[in-house]
Amino acid sequence: MKFLHTMIRVSDPDATVAFFQLLGLEERRRMENEAGRFTLIFLGVPGDEGGEVELTYNWDEKGYGGGRNFGHLAYRVDNIYETCQRLMDAGVTINRPPRDGHMAFVRSPDNISVELLQEGGRLAPAEPWTSMPNTGEW
Repeated sequence: MKFLHTMIRVSDPDATVAFFQLLGLEERRRMENEAGRFTLIFLGVPGDEGGEVELTYNWDEKGYGGGRNFGHLAYRVDNIYETCQRLMDAGVTINRPPRDGHMAFVRSPDNISVELLQEGGRLAPAEPWTSMPNTGEW
């Protein structure tokens, strides 16, 4: 397992990037999604390929309240199906099942969203995951 990134939602991406640059992080990549009306900006410590901060800027958002600016933690896993099965066997709800063999979302006991991403390419679709519905907000 490898820690990938922490996502936070931002209202002013320029100010937030400047803040993290003051802390010593650098911008690694930026993705604009015109259709989805959002921008993703990934920042990291120079020379450290470890975990990143993902800034998500939703173009039409008017501000965040009640902690909605924190998004999720993300981890790359060796086998997403085995990982989700192990979590389910322990009583964890799979909020967004890995129907695509690539991505799933679960929540911690404190309701923190955790994204799981398959290492390498997508796994072939498999049951019970392909027919399992989402169980709420990821």
